[in-house]
Order: sequence, then C-alpha cells, then structure tokens
Amino acid sequence: MKDNFLMKYISKLSRLAILYRGDKLSAFGLNAHQHIYIITICNNPGISQDKLAEEIFVNKSNVARQIAMLCENGFVTKKVSEADKRQCEIYPTQKAIDIYPQVIEVLREWNRIIFKDFTDDEKEIFKNLIEKALSNALQNYKERRHQWLN
Repeated sequence: MKDNFLMKYISKLSRLAILYRGDKLSAFGLNAHQHIYIITICNNPGISQDKLAEEIFVNKSNVARQIAMLCENGFVTKKVSEADKRQCEIYPTQKAIDIYPQVIEVLREWNRIIFKDFTDDEKEIFKNLIEKALSNALQNYKERRHQWLN
C-alpha cells in the first residue's frame, strides 16, 4: 500500500463533495463552502469571526470574505461585540434559520450516496477510524500551532 493513498482518496472524496454541495446548495443561494458557516452560525448565534475561523479551520481572511458574502446575501448579520469592540459577532438571519434544515438534508443525502453499499457495521467502523484519524490530526495541529505561536 502506498503512503499517499489516504490523502489521494480523501482529496478526491472532498472534491466530489464540494461539487455535490455546490450543485445542491446553489438553489438556496449558497456556494459549496458556505454550508459550514450556516451550520456553525445557526448552532452558535453570536459567534465571533475569530472563533468561527478556529472552529472550522479556515484562516481569518477567508472567514471575513465568506461572512461578507453571506451578509450581502441576507444569511447573516454582523454586530460589534459589547464585550470586545475589536470583535464582531455573527448572527443568523431568518433566511439562514429557514434554510438550515435543507442544508442539513443536503449533507445527509451526500452521506447516503457515499455509504450506499456499506453495512451498518462498516459505517460504524469507518466512523470510528475517521474519528481516530481526526483526533490524531487535531492533536498534531494543536502541537504545531502552539509551536508557531511561541
């Protein structure tokens, strides 16, 4: 087995997921990358842009651009934080709240597609293995991030 097999398949799966989300979410006025913003903001109204960037592992400038587009399209509003005037809090609008269930359904549809020939046991094994890999990646990220900051 080649060492790069995992990234090869994860990258291809990720790219296909982006294409799928782009196709399905365009009907709601969203691009393929904005689902995570809608979900995270709806689940955490008032989240700061910095915390949002941290939560979804996206740099702050990309978050700022996506938030600007989502504001322009009426999905979110920004408010200067009362606690820290340097921070902006992001809130979902009714438009975001209304499409939230549909965004979740698009993600469920994708899961049904990619897991269609999996048994329940295989799904559980896959979930456990991917969670373990994610845990290792997060640990590495946190260690490296700590090194970068010091």
